[in-house]
Amino acid sequence: METFVTKIVSVVLPSQFNKMEPKERISAKAEELFMQFGIRSVSMDDIAHSLGMSKKTLYQYYTDKDELVYAMIESHIRDMQQDCESCREQANDAIHEIFITMERIVDELSNMNPMVLYDLEKFHHKAFQHFKEHKDKYLVKIVRNNIEWGISQGLYRSELNVDVMSKYRMESMMIPFNVAVFPPGKYNLATISEMIIENFIYGLTTIKGHQLIQQYYEQRKNHLTYEANRE
Repeated sequence: METFVTKIVSVVLPSQFNKMEPKERISAKAEELFMQFGIRSVSMDDIAHSLGMSKKTLYQYYTDKDELVYAMIESHIRDMQQDCESCREQANDAIHEIFITMERIVDELSNMNPMVLYDLEKFHHKAFQHFKEHKDKYLVKIVRNNIEWGISQGLYRSELNVDVMSKYRMESMMIPFNVAVFPPGKYNLATISEMIIENFIYGLTTIKGHQLIQQYYEQRKNHLTYEANRE
């Protein structure tokens, strides 16, 4: 059985960054800063300074912060869709797909400010609606396909309501970003998300699926131990 752990590089390497067109560099740097500090906390001045360019030059490519945020979200959505396709292609089975996906989500959220989604919804409505449409159409379809795959393999319970469980997973994905429930600084975004995914997958599985979960967890534990010993 192949390992489920497949790391991705979520940052742009300096060599790649320097080869980008100016507009791409601005979007990539903005995403890096937004994910680290939150959208509201980062000004156009901050982005221009980080790029070593004048704000006047920045405004030649993006008329305002709202346009830049939308471009950043659009780029992030494309990356997410590529990741989803990659997870399915690499998966041995439906549970394996969730484990690969969970590893990538945890990796990404470990470096994300939990205020990002709050700022997006409150201050950048058009970009938030774009993200919400992606979540409600594309991502829910990915989850639906996974559940149907798992049922066909005998790993998930056949009596599951696929429509309800798919939408439930989408809404549960948003819970860790609720800063009123999980205040930043008190809770870890990646840890909460991992716990919610674990709870979700255990609720789907048959006895056969439950046994496979244990196998993948053992693989993950061994991998993490190996990585820790290498450092």
